[in-house]
Amino acid sequence: MKVIDLRSDTVTRPTAGMMAAMMSAEVGDDVWGDDPTVNRLCAIIAERTGKEAALFLPTGTQSNLAAIMAHCERGDEYIVGQMAHTYRWEGGGAAVLGSVVPQPLEQEADGTIPIAKIASAIKPYGPGLGAHFARSTLLALENTWSGKVLPAAYIAEASAFARSKGLAVHLDGARAFNAAVASNASIADICKPFDSVSLCMSKGLGAPAGALLVGSKALIERAFRWRKVLGGGMRQSGFIGAACLYALDHHVARLADDHDNARLLAEALVKIDGVKITSQATNMVFVELPKAPVARGEETIEAFLKSRGMLMQGVYSTRLVTHHDAMRDDILRFVAAVSEFYSGARS
Repeated sequence: MKVIDLRSDTVTRPTAGMMAAMMSAEVGDDVWGDDPTVNRLCAIIAERTGKEAALFLPTGTQSNLAAIMAHCERGDEYIVGQMAHTYRWEGGGAAVLGSVVPQPLEQEADGTIPIAKIASAIKPYGPGLGAHFARSTLLALENTWSGKVLPAAYIAEASAFARSKGLAVHLDGARAFNAAVASNASIADICKPFDSVSLCMSKGLGAPAGALLVGSKALIERAFRWRKVLGGGMRQSGFIGAACLYALDHHVARLADDHDNARLLAEALVKIDGVKITSQATNMVFVELPKAPVARGEETIEAFLKSRGMLMQGVYSTRLVTHHDAMRDDILRFVAAVSEFYSGARS
């Protein structure tokens, strides 16, 4: 029986078409800069995002880190959301490996950081009092955040404010293509307000690995060096690059299906007594599940679903993520299993 895995959109497998593209890829040595498939990928993504240049990296985490290190010097700080991926879920890499100090700020429910909080967090710099502080250099935002698309008006205001204070602006765009599809916007529209954007290819787009950092030529040149320092230089990476090219050509528009399936999932789950949907946006559903019925004993819903070939993250408060390996019928089967668990009847 097919496994239905809703833990994340990172669990996708390459499609048959993507595998064929990978097997027929023309490759070189990307550390030397002569892998033709990677070079074509970088040229295409730079054009589509409206940026001067692009760099191919193994992961979104490394792409974000290389960007931060390219923007900031040792002892600088970057301003970031308290629940942003670059701060909370990337191992503290900016501080550990880049000697860049994070300044986390509480976010609003939609993922925005209030401009007033950003203003109060920016440190004075220069002789006197400014010598006591890390230099505020970068504002980092995330889109989507918990599946939610950051409001375009907010992004425009926040980026303009940051630049007025001498800060660059970076976007963790791990799911920026989801934001573009949900907003009926181009990826260039999503990327335009930012000096650099990290685009992850191994989530909703379904490539097995890979991320792209886009920005100015000068920034990408600095990031290229940091990629090497971080161990991210790959040799015949065109095999992965071919998967990313295939994803760009075949998997972007279909993200709308994931969004539709997430809405279906939320609408169906909420009909089960005790289930509470706390948020549903793009391809993510955040749900609070009731405790197990007495008849279930010590059995958890996570274990119950796993025994039926279904995977979820967490037990009673969880995030469910739709993707191209979880189709409409899979969603309905998953909901039916959840309903069965809470009916209390043992199968």
